[in-house]
Amino acid sequence: MLEIKNLTKIFSPRQGPAISSVSFEVKNGEIVGFVGLNGAGKTTTIRIAVGVSLPTAGTAIIDGHDITNEKPEASKSIGWVPEIPNYEPNAKAWTMMQYLAGFYGINRTEAKKQAKELLSSVGLSGFENRKLRTYSQGMKKRFSLAVSLISNPQNFLFDEVLNGLDPEGIHFFRELMLAQRKLGKAILLSSHILTEIENLADRVVFIHRGKLIKTATRDELASYAGHGGVLRIVLQNVTDDAVAYLKTLGGSIQVEGNSVILSNFQGDSSQVNAELVKRGFSVQEIKHEKSGLEEYFFELIHKTEAANR
Repeated sequence: MLEIKNLTKIFSPRQGPAISSVSFEVKNGEIVGFVGLNGAGKTTTIRIAVGVSLPTAGTAIIDGHDITNEKPEASKSIGWVPEIPNYEPNAKAWTMMQYLAGFYGINRTEAKKQAKELLSSVGLSGFENRKLRTYSQGMKKRFSLAVSLISNPQNFLFDEVLNGLDPEGIHFFRELMLAQRKLGKAILLSSHILTEIENLADRVVFIHRGKLIKTATRDELASYAGHGGVLRIVLQNVTDDAVAYLKTLGGSIQVEGNSVILSNFQGDSSQVNAELVKRGFSVQEIKHEKSGLEEYFFELIHKTEAANR
């Protein structure tokens, strides 16, 4: 279990805190999405939680161990994959794996066995003796994942791990996270690919300008999605009569040239299409974009910004 407790980090007094009093938890057997714009404080939070950066205030508790005061014990329960893995570029994968295993007290014989098995498990069989500088970005992330698995940790922290991956790589990490969740592991996933967060996460933590603004459950997000979405209609000719009819469907309406955009739409787009045709309007295109995590996220930001004005 991962507990983030009142984390604050100030890099420069002139700029103010990068994160301020951030608190949340990731329970065992749970995937928690960590969502925010660039510079919101996601990476800062994760770097403190894994012990590579010191907090100005607050701490992270890993399976009951304080990462600041009990780092050796806490680190044993952490598997971390950073956004940009950084290893000695001229080291060979198998050699580096054995070297890193030594930090967990694993003897040489067992380290060799684990290195081979883990590299195979992440799809790097046949590439064990290649230098890391020859690895592609996706291969480096797979190698970093293999490293994170060395100690069979209870907690995983993935920082933008899906960025830059092809569909096969995204599928691989997705399946691995689901498998680890089944094993009762606690997983914190930071990503800009909100569709993946939406599909994977049991809860989503939203952070904006260094402050936690919301924690939403899967049920809350599903309820929001049930409120409708955006209906986009392209007509051959937008008339006052067409707009008047569309206004009766509820929600806000916006006209852009020959396009009509209806927000918070909850009906059946096929019925709308049929009614427009019945009324003599030529419908060139109609598309219902249902609400999801992205809309929820930007609505949260809008409300937060409005409240702070």
